[in-house]
Amino acid sequence: MSKILLEAINVGKTFKHINGNISLFNNLNLKIKHGDLIALIGPSGSGKSSLLHLFALLDDTSKGKILINGKETKNLTDSQKDEIRRKNISIIFQDNNLLTDFTALENVMIPLFIKGESKKYILKKTQRILQDLKILNRSNHFPSELSGGEQQRVAIARALIAETNLILADEPTGNLDFKTSKEIFSLFLKLKKLKKTIIFATHNRELANRADYKLFISNGDIKRVNARKWQKV
Repeated sequence: MSKILLEAINVGKTFKHINGNISLFNNLNLKIKHGDLIALIGPSGSGKSSLLHLFALLDDTSKGKILINGKETKNLTDSQKDEIRRKNISIIFQDNNLLTDFTALENVMIPLFIKGESKKYILKKTQRILQDLKILNRSNHFPSELSGGEQQRVAIARALIAETNLILADEPTGNLDFKTSKEIFSLFLKLKKLKKTIIFATHNRELANRADYKLFISNGDIKRVNARKWQKV
């Protein structure tokens, strides 16, 4: 198996705006390995969420291409992209994206139902991960009955339960207190040991500094930030 899970080759992304085109990325070249734990940092509006959407195949590049496990994704159909996400990608959205008519337990179960796992296995695994995230006691509550932090933990549980190789998280600890944020990051570290790749956008400096490295986005440019120096990607 190749060490490279995700690769961006000469990627650019331009949005049309009433005042002219807005370019977020220019000729981005990036290789991300299995087991990398990466923090996306930068000012609000710099393109952190947009980059995650490109990696998740939820948006198309304006130029260049993205490869997942060596497979080019640019010309895939929507159903083919859905299949790649189902098998390879878990997403933790900034706004949680929970289904309002489903309980916390049911929301977390969804990825395993899609995979066709048995009901007994799904229930056992869902309860275990909700316990790990200290929200098992809220299993039968609907999203509207949960606090913002509780909703975020449910969204994280739903992303982690599928055990995909790539986890993309947009401000995963934004609605969580400091203690819970550290617990979530500890889960990320456990997943890293299993060679899962985690890319998370964050404004939390402490958590960003605990990543393997940081990708700093500003003015359409991306730089890799190591402990020792700034390095252009």
